[in-house]
Amino acid sequence: MNYTYIVECSDGSLYTGWTNDLEKRIKAHNDGKGAKYTKSRRPVVLAYYEEFQTREEAMRREWEIKQMSRQKKMRMISAEKN
Repeated sequence: MNYTYIVECSDGSLYTGWTNDLEKRIKAHNDGKGAKYTKSRRPVVLAYYEEFQTREEAMRREWEIKQMSRQKKMRMISAEKN
């Protein structure tokens, strides 16, 4: 399985990425071995994710989410929690 995910960083900012091992990727972010962006904004908390069959689908969705405004991302995260 492949995942597109959003984490909320300790400073309140959001980071979007994709992976084929969600648990391992979140751990990597929190260990400072994930993305450069999250390294100085630890700890991060998984806020949202979607599952995909292929890597290409996950990467395409990552790009789509990165084009969204913060407000739209927050609505998406909020809708998932309800």
